[in-house]
Amino acid sequence: MQYDAKIVNRLKRIEGQIKGILKMIEEGKDCKEVVTQLSASRSAMDRTIGVIVSENLISCMQNMDENNPTSKEDLVKEAVELLVKSR
Repeated sequence: MQYDAKIVNRLKRIEGQIKGILKMIEEGKDCKEVVTQLSASRSAMDRTIGVIVSENLISCMQNMDENNPTSKEDLVKEAVELLVKSR
């Protein structure tokens, strides 16, 4: 799968969030603030996972080989399983 610039940019933003959280911890910021930022980072990761899985699913369905025994239903089930595992 090819990962486009949108995915890379999302991950770079998450990386920046994590660095910010580390700085907050080093500065002894309030627990509530740190946890809020951790939660935001986790949400951003979850959204990124969703984008990757959905783009891959679309790509797989568009490029399905008629001779491939994998059905569209199987691809959707596999995508859902990936999303469930990621939680």
